[in-house]
Amino acid sequence: MSYTQILYHIVLRTKNSIPAITQVHSQDLYKYIWGVIKNKKGTLYRINGMPDHIHLVSDLHPTLALADYVKNIKVASSLWMNQSGFFPLFEGWAEGYCALTYSYNEKDRVIEYVKNQQEHHKRETFQEEMIRVFAEMGVKVDERFL
Repeated sequence: MSYTQILYHIVLRTKNSIPAITQVHSQDLYKYIWGVIKNKKGTLYRINGMPDHIHLVSDLHPTLALADYVKNIKVASSLWMNQSGFFPLFEGWAEGYCALTYSYNEKDRVIEYVKNQQEHHKRETFQEEMIRVFAEMGVKVDERFL
């Protein structure tokens, strides 16, 4: 038996940062992604986002690699978003993703951060947010992600 305790903060951006995630149907998308994660034996602690990106706070089953986990979420949600008709501007997810790890002691703080995305983005753009978060985590910024 394998034991892990890794809390991920995952950020997915829409292709070309198109504001394709409509507020009226965002909860439908979040519920769908929750189902994908549940089917992969992961736990979704929080999901929220803006029209051009989403944040997930999650763990994943120890038999899954992070890259496969994110790929499963992106592929399944892309198919569903295109088939649902709820997101006519959606062209897909951007190449790549951001995944940062946190201690379980920080779980409540990260969940609150994701929960308050709409308020947070009244003060900070996605680019400013990612530059700040990358700096806080000691990650070198790759401009292609932004």
